[in-house]
Amino acid sequence: MTKQWEFGDENRPTPRKSLISYVGGGFDASAGQGSGVTSESKPEGIVPMVIKQIHDCPESGLRLYDMVFGTVQLVALVRNIEYTSTKITYVLEDHTGKIEAHIWLEEGDVSKAPQIVVNTYASVYGSVRNQGGTKTLIVFKIEAIKSPNELTTHLLEVLNARFSAEHYATKKNTDVVGHFQMDTTAPKVNQEAQHPLGLTGKELAIYQAIQGNKSESGISFSELERRFSHIPTQELRDIVELMTQEGMCYTSIDADHFKSSDEDGNA
Repeated sequence: MTKQWEFGDENRPTPRKSLISYVGGGFDASAGQGSGVTSESKPEGIVPMVIKQIHDCPESGLRLYDMVFGTVQLVALVRNIEYTSTKITYVLEDHTGKIEAHIWLEEGDVSKAPQIVVNTYASVYGSVRNQGGTKTLIVFKIEAIKSPNELTTHLLEVLNARFSAEHYATKKNTDVVGHFQMDTTAPKVNQEAQHPLGLTGKELAIYQAIQGNKSESGISFSELERRFSHIPTQELRDIVELMTQEGMCYTSIDADHFKSSDEDGNA
């Protein structure tokens, strides 16, 4: 029977559900309703990693052997924080490397920014994006760790996940008798970060900019370009056109002015 790692009760952090749990049975590849199990599966589930593992993953996504995932969890040192009107950029570093991470804000609303301090450790959940050969994180959740033991626990989970995936890859065609089971339960995220239309990140920020303009003519594309100058013009236009095709917004006085289809914010 496998025993969970134990730390001194005096300094142990508040218990949280481990991403990788130890059980007495076999490696359950269908845990979490098939999330994060095989290369043929839709990337879902959570995997703890260090930064070098993210950079070493193929461009297609997060992969450990034959297992693919949609979300990564890091515990890293926050080396720098940069604020703009629409997003916060963090530079994260651990003992294996550095990576940039972005969290998108509602337009102009920095009051809901996470309380993170430079040169402190944070736990980060997010998805990986590859732009021009450079990998970055789109953050779903970030919070300061409460104890150094959380860093140690994370590194143990990284090792456990790596060997779990290797174990499954070598035994997937046989009856497996192991000690691991993936827990791909999604982390709790602020309900304010969710949106009924399923929009996230930059798409959500652009939609809220269109929705927030209450003028008769709506917001112009040039104004969107000014507000989202960090987004390439063609990408910005593609996002707006897709929203138009999906009925989220429509053109008003001409092809370059847009109004939200739900001006009351009840989409």
